[in-house]
Amino acid sequence: MAQEHTVKAFDEDITRLRGLIAEMGGLAEVSLAEAMEALVKGNSELAKGVIARDKRIDSLEAEVDKLAIRVIALRAPMADDLREVIAALKIAGVVERIGDYAKNIAKSTDKIEGRKKFEPLTLIPAMAEVAGEMVHDVMTAFAARDAALAREVVERDDKVDAFYNSIFRNLVSHMIENPSSISSAAELLFVARNIERIGDHATNVAEMVHYAATGSYLTDREDLAGA
Repeated sequence: MAQEHTVKAFDEDITRLRGLIAEMGGLAEVSLAEAMEALVKGNSELAKGVIARDKRIDSLEAEVDKLAIRVIALRAPMADDLREVIAALKIAGVVERIGDYAKNIAKSTDKIEGRKKFEPLTLIPAMAEVAGEMVHDVMTAFAARDAALAREVVERDDKVDAFYNSIFRNLVSHMIENPSSISSAAELLFVARNIERIGDHATNVAEMVHYAATGSYLTDREDLAGA
């Protein structure tokens, strides 16, 4: 009977961990979308909302940390269960960073002048959409322990990198041709870099999800190509 109680308590803790991380991921995804909308439209109020939301994401990470440590200390999970708890602990930290990048993008909203002059302002939202889809799908993969979907997310990071390289070249050319716009162009480059890092972090989460689900690592892109 005591064993049944322990198992039930552990299952409840794991369900709680998954719920907290799902909430974190959902908030981070919304923050990225709203940060991009604020940037494109110059909507300062929307940007402020994104910045304020980051505190909630931070508090959820702290809650995950406490719960995961408690589970390890009290339940002594092993094998698959331990992998899942450790993955949850690590994923929470990565998702918190994604929230930080979205906050950084929101902070750039009031620093862009002459929005209609910048072609990358059409490319950057498209780049952010791909990164946002990666975040959404990797959180779905975590909830479902879906290793195949996690692998797909990793493969998609190349598209985000390609966007970044294109935007970088475009902005550098723009700065050379329009020296007066260097400040705004540099800010947009900073935004693109933050989106690129979101893609990298979604990839990191995908690798953790794959390990939690299968017990094996995705060590590099060649493993994906050869699998």
